Amino acid sequence: MLRSTLGICMLFACAASPAIAASPFAHPQQMVDIGGRRLNLYCSGSGPVTVVFDSGSGDPGWNWQAVQPELAKRTRACVYDRAGLGFSDPSPQPGTSSNAVADLHALLGKAGVKPPYVLVGHSYGGGNVQLYTFRYPDEVKGLVLVEPAHEDEARRLNVASHGMSDKAAAMQMAMLHQCVDGSSKGFAPGSELAAMCTGGADYQQGLPRDLIAARMASLTSPAYWRAAASESDNGASSDAQLGAARRSFGDLPLVVLTRGVSPYAVPGKPQSELNKAFELENRKIHIELAATSTRGRERVVPGADHGIPIRQPQAVVQAVNEVLDQVSH
Repeated sequence: MLRSTLGICMLFACAASPAIAASPFAHPQQMVDIGGRRLNLYCSGSGPVTVVFDSGSGDPGWNWQAVQPELAKRTRACVYDRAGLGFSDPSPQPGTSSNAVADLHALLGKAGVKPPYVLVGHSYGGGNVQLYTFRYPDEVKGLVLVEPAHEDEARRLNVASHGMSDKAAAMQMAMLHQCVDGSSKGFAPGSELAAMCTGGADYQQGLPRDLIAARMASLTSPAYWRAAASESDNGASSDAQLGAARRSFGDLPLVVLTRGVSPYAVPGKPQSELNKAFELENRKIHIELAATSTRGRERVVPGADHGIPIRQPQAVVQAVNEVLDQVSH
């Protein structure tokens, strides 16, 4: 299941992006107390509508580093770290969509970031922003869903893949818990576990030095791995929460972005029929999701795998600008 953003992949080997001299995403910005613990919030820009980003499972807000600054040229744009990720304090609550939505609502209120919002969510974060919209419909004026989670995704993709999706999810969950254990004990330098959990040396390609350091600090932190594992472990609960809230988005401006490259394709080899079926079902889910709004649109992002915010950030910028254009009219 792709809820976890191929989640760990986004944090290292596939996280190449254009280099910049220094990154505001590499340091805590506004640490907002939401009731005995703090969440990290970074906002810039100004405008009548605030764009709020939510990342994939296990991913801090810095995965929007190539997207948020572009939107901040037009309007207010805010990125945050969910509990236990990036620079945010961990939560005693399980990592579910419901708890993430409650945290985000509290965060925006405590920080004085007032609606209206356009919410942008990737993968697991795409499920979160849908649930937020169902809970607080008066606050949300538009949605951009990037390879978003759907409550029936796990079942449908597992059927399409003849059980391979569940096997991949089980392997990923086992890997997450190995990283929890390894980080708690301290990774042995040069070990296979250290390479698996911290990404070796190639994950840092093209990133500013301070963000490289921040990512590595996160990937060696037990608190990070516990939070990432909790989001993965509670996937079924998050699905149930989103499914229970599901209804039409009415005429809400909505864009759904779908990958153009399968994350399971084998480079240099023809795409298998099973892989084709898996990708067709993934897109079908997104097309159906877009149809839940009379102003919903789905489109494929050529050349991008699941990590669209990093692989093709301009596609996200374009989609958000389209929604902002509709909101402002």
